[in-house]
Amino acid sequence: MTARLKPAEEKKEYYALTPDSICGYLAGYKSVASRLGGSVSQWQAKEVGDGNLNLVFIVEGPKGAVVVKQALPYVRLVGESWPLPLSRAHYEHLALVEQSKHASEYVPEIYEYDEAMALTVMEYLSPHIILRKGLIKAVRYPHMADHLGKFLARTLFFTSDLHLPAPEKKRRISYFLDNTAMCKITEDLVFDEPYFDAPMNRHTSPQLDDIAQAFKKDARLKSAVQDMKWRFLNNAEALIHGDLHTGSVMVTEEDTRVIDPEFAFYGPIGFDVGAIIANLFMAYFSQSGHEKSQGERAQYSDWLLDQIQVLWAVFEHEIFSLVMKRNEKNPGGDVYSPRLFKDAPSLAEITAKDRIQKIWADSLGFAGCKIIRRILGLAHVEDFESIENPDTRSSCEKRALAFARRLLLDREQFSSMNDVVEAAHEN
Repeated sequence: MTARLKPAEEKKEYYALTPDSICGYLAGYKSVASRLGGSVSQWQAKEVGDGNLNLVFIVEGPKGAVVVKQALPYVRLVGESWPLPLSRAHYEHLALVEQSKHASEYVPEIYEYDEAMALTVMEYLSPHIILRKGLIKAVRYPHMADHLGKFLARTLFFTSDLHLPAPEKKRRISYFLDNTAMCKITEDLVFDEPYFDAPMNRHTSPQLDDIAQAFKKDARLKSAVQDMKWRFLNNAEALIHGDLHTGSVMVTEEDTRVIDPEFAFYGPIGFDVGAIIANLFMAYFSQSGHEKSQGERAQYSDWLLDQIQVLWAVFEHEIFSLVMKRNEKNPGGDVYSPRLFKDAPSLAEITAKDRIQKIWADSLGFAGCKIIRRILGLAHVEDFESIENPDTRSSCEKRALAFARRLLLDREQFSSMNDVVEAAHEN
């Protein structure tokens, strides 16, 4: 009996799957079929994607379940009027493979990848939920900040010049150079569109009308944002996730997994760090809007600020430790080479702290950009959007916007995350 060919070999042309067609498609993968168990007729599929871009299916069988993520040839949030290349699935797969080398415990396991179908079959994470949804419900995740700090430090360090020889780093940069469409989304939606009358912008109106107009006229703010855009465009420091927010993290009280790195490319380290910090600050500023009685979430809000401090502290400690472990036998990358340490032994610590300080300043600036785009741009966040009363919602958003502007204009004045947290308290 002839072995059945894989689906990618049977059908080279792309087509979008549905809950009715996906089980038949997956039957061609023996590894997947064995995980699901039983026969195809016993499998059940549902489409659960609630993001802006892709189809996401959960397929369950008598033995187990898998998640299938398939790219669409357009932006799902907008429709076919905004085409988007399927190649983003390729870059997501490359990024997941690379991340798993350095932080496998914090990413889902990949079972199959079909380039023709722009599709990845991966581990079904259960009982995990999207971090953002848990934060809206005021759930505490005791290990989340520690796990995210370690994920960031390891994936960013080991793909940077701190670890890779320069020729290898340049080769790896080339693997992601054509992920230009995803980068263009970031370049437009994060750094430009919130600051002019872009057609798809929206905000809580009329409550934020004055602020939205003020930001468009704020030359100092726009200059600071463009400085961050310059860094995004020019600083190929490490392989970054590119869209690391609380909607791309799945959690339980014990486990944390980072998903959806389809925006991945070699960019500034501070972009990923700033992105997740921004989202945790937005969760913080939204908490009062979810209260049924005034002050009931005060302790949870303080917990969120504590987690931001923990995340940065873990990231800083991990990066510093990885740099300091480099020596003549384990030289790492071509920057801050250990051969320079022999006659200047203090150089290792000086350079490690200097590099972290530069990442710190970038992280604050990118965090400010991320907060503003989620309130005045196209794609908003459920933290604020789920607050039904527009006056209450806009009150939370105003505080977040004032804080974001301060991060961008005064980032050099914040010497520690404690200073940043105090600024959040003041807004």
